[in-house]
Amino acid sequence: MKHFPKLKKRRTPSGEKNATLFRPDRGSIGQLYHSPTLNIKMKNQFLLAIGLQISIAQVTFGQVDDKRKESQLISSLGTEKNQIHVLASKKYDEEVKRGATSEDASPIDLPQTSAELGVISAVDTLSPLEDSQEVAEKGKLSISGYIDSYYFTNFNNPASRDNMGVSGVGRGFDRKVDQFALGMVQTLFTYTTKKSEMVADLAFGPNAQYGNYGNVPTAFPAYGYQFGKEDLFSAMIIKQAYFNYHVSDKLTFTLGQFGTHLGYEYIDAPLNFFYTINHTFNSGIPFYHTGLKSTYKFSDGVSLMLGVVNGFDYVQDNNRAKGLIGQLFLKPADNLSIYLNYINTNESSADALGKTPEGKFLVYDLNGAYQPTEKFTIGYWFMWGAQKGTLGSPGTFIPADGDVSNTKSWYGANLYLIYALTDFLDLGLRAEHFNNEDGARGLRNFDNLSKTYLGTSVNTLTFTTNIKLIGDNLLLKPEFRIDHFKKLDDSGYEERSQQFMDSKGSFSKNSQATLGVAAIYKF
Repeated sequence: MKHFPKLKKRRTPSGEKNATLFRPDRGSIGQLYHSPTLNIKMKNQFLLAIGLQISIAQVTFGQVDDKRKESQLISSLGTEKNQIHVLASKKYDEEVKRGATSEDASPIDLPQTSAELGVISAVDTLSPLEDSQEVAEKGKLSISGYIDSYYFTNFNNPASRDNMGVSGVGRGFDRKVDQFALGMVQTLFTYTTKKSEMVADLAFGPNAQYGNYGNVPTAFPAYGYQFGKEDLFSAMIIKQAYFNYHVSDKLTFTLGQFGTHLGYEYIDAPLNFFYTINHTFNSGIPFYHTGLKSTYKFSDGVSLMLGVVNGFDYVQDNNRAKGLIGQLFLKPADNLSIYLNYINTNESSADALGKTPEGKFLVYDLNGAYQPTEKFTIGYWFMWGAQKGTLGSPGTFIPADGDVSNTKSWYGANLYLIYALTDFLDLGLRAEHFNNEDGARGLRNFDNLSKTYLGTSVNTLTFTTNIKLIGDNLLLKPEFRIDHFKKLDDSGYEERSQQFMDSKGSFSKNSQATLGVAAIYKF
């Protein structure tokens, strides 16, 4: 995905402003023309005025032409990626299109100017050198974002007209079927100086709520914001809000709410090659964190991030414990990137006295990309997680069997194959296995006989094409996906205890196939 040309702030042409400097009233002009003694003098002044106007017009159009050429020059300096999340920009470059063309990637090389971000500039464009100097000295405000929508059909023809299944989390964001649906409207504000960046990532729409579910107001004290209490309802629209401070070229600190460093996929639709997010991302890892982290860049091929966070996926901390996060980035070759990620935290909700019960939430994560040829990219992602005790982030969440004394685990394995067929058409295939048979995570089956939830596993295959229209502003993503869950043995289980719903409203299907197309407009 390419950056887009910078748009300059509209301003009144200098010729229009200068034209007001020579505005004799109509009476004066009439008197000059009808005065025999001043006729020649008037004509000379009039010819001089006309010459002055022509000169002003030439200067104005020359400036406009210079600006146009300069804008074209600046846009040509853009990289091949459009990065909506500021920290993900360099990660996206280093991962060699990271699953095709890709809330917190490795923040090892932060953009220093908004020209690197490929976003709309609210400051007049000067020459490239002057522009860079102005950003360094005064800072620059940039705005970018996207809108996405989709239409999918489900071949099971579920009576509920959705893809969610009995678990309620059978799909991440593309939940509705047989209707035109809005995904997300994102507005990303970035203020950049030589030593810092401020990011306010505001999102609206269904997918903004799904991706920020911990900030959604409910009646439960441990779950996000509450009406009429401590916080404000508007926190739901804050997808990210943080700032970076560059102590040096190698050391950067980040404070605020930021997207997770874990995983290969993202909440933002333009950052993923595949429109539908997989189960490993939706059910296996957190979405975002609130806290402080630092990144040290040893070289272009090695960096280390360490941080302290409240936990994950909620704006309020449910206990006094803090989580540790980490990421080691390695780039042993120009066509190979490796990310080793980690989180270890206790998310058990505090008791009435504010004490934190024993608990553990742990994830190890490995992902990256390898590009054997200029057109072919291989992405990979493997993760393993474990939980002990209750999980109060958000709400109180316990394993399917109710056992909070023993450690429960889950894992996901993903392979991404991307081929650039032409400059405007890419093809991609994603294969996934996600295992939650211990029942630690929310992706589960339900036994109608015992009325209890059971752990499960799923294999998923997704085929997607990316079609670039209007440059890179408009993307079309036709997509076919099939999810095949572990089938429950009818022996000992009542029928209709499978994952997916049929046309009669019964959960009799252990697999589902969907077909549709998503449209994404970036600005």
